[in-house]
Amino acid sequence: MNNYIEERLELKVPISKVWKAISDYQEFGDWFRVRVEAPFVPGRSARGKLTYPGYEDSPWQITVKEMKPESLFSFTWHPYAVDPAKDYSHEIPTLVEFRLEKIPLGTVLLLKESGFDKIPKERQLEAFRMNSKGWAEQMKNIKAHVLKKS
Repeated sequence: MNNYIEERLELKVPISKVWKAISDYQEFGDWFRVRVEAPFVPGRSARGKLTYPGYEDSPWQITVKEMKPESLFSFTWHPYAVDPAKDYSHEIPTLVEFRLEKIPLGTVLLLKESGFDKIPKERQLEAFRMNSKGWAEQMKNIKAHVLKKS
């Protein structure tokens, strides 16, 4: 098993549109399918409820790490933490990074989630598998979102 997930997406839209889609809490919520309660602020937690079919109203929480305009948005979270009866707070979270690169025809979005080797062994494989599928789906969602906004 890899310790990380990577996705790469070329988008024929300006970097500013992709940046807004990943860094604005309301736009992020639209494509990620989560109702985020407040704007993203480095060093602070962001909370909300999932709106994704099958997981409606499941709690969602991240800790924003970095926000470098039109370059990097990163956060930590507990991957595939969907059991409301389980306390995940003792686990070491994974790091999610969205990196943007300007290209002649638009923007490259690079996603990387790392740190799966630090979560409990009994959750590693399922968390990695579910997040791998999840990020593949989310890349489709963000592409549709930014193209619709163009």
